[in-house]
Amino acid sequence: MLKITVVALIIFALAVLMTMTGRGGGNFYVLTLVLAGLPMHEAATAGQFVLFTTAGAAMFIFRRGKTLSVPLALILGILTAGMAFVGGFVAHSFSGRELKLVFSVLLALAGGAMFLTAEETKEKPKQKWGYWNLRTGNEVYVINLWIALPFTMATGFFSGMVGVSGGSFLVPLMVLACGVPMRVAVGTASAMVAATAFAGFVGHTLHGSFNPAWAIPIAIVTVFGGVLGGNIALRTKPKYLKTLFAVTTLIAALLMTVNAGLAK
Repeated sequence: MLKITVVALIIFALAVLMTMTGRGGGNFYVLTLVLAGLPMHEAATAGQFVLFTTAGAAMFIFRRGKTLSVPLALILGILTAGMAFVGGFVAHSFSGRELKLVFSVLLALAGGAMFLTAEETKEKPKQKWGYWNLRTGNEVYVINLWIALPFTMATGFFSGMVGVSGGSFLVPLMVLACGVPMRVAVGTASAMVAATAFAGFVGHTLHGSFNPAWAIPIAIVTVFGGVLGGNIALRTKPKYLKTLFAVTTLIAALLMTVNAGLAK
């Protein structure tokens, strides 16, 4: 019981930071659970469950702050949720070490991409096939569907396979490839994280890898982390959110690589 309590408090602190960047915290949740002794498949399943509850709480905070694009979240969320189910189901064809290595590579790419691009790219509204003009609050931006749709599907699949929310990859996708403002990307990612996490959780659970003794108590605690993190994000400058995203993502990639290297 003491061990679960300590892990829950650690994940609560992580939930505050990860919610601020729209990631949900799945990569750190899974890593923490693995380091606490859970097998990779159980850690991935519990991580998805915690993600769903935490991101759901944060989603309401961002919606109230007018930084959540419901149309964008619905379209991209449906795609990521469907592919996350497939990824979660086929994950059991791979070893835990293989999943960790895939996880590490994808995280490093996402974190590096956010560091390499200093400014958000913005485009003027376009009246062309394959381009979607959106407004969220006072922000107007253009989504290039030719880029967004295939990358979103790939993001959902790999996120479900390794047991993370997809926010680690969806935020760079929206900011760098789609020109979505950072705050809107963070808020919208929270809704997509909830959908992806729930679908991935179901896919993993079908194989009987859900451990409620760990997942439920931790989820109850981290809901409050999601609420707190969402409120702080609404008061933080976008450039600081972007830096926080990049740093935490690269740290997670490094730690998971080390963990995979130590695995037998």
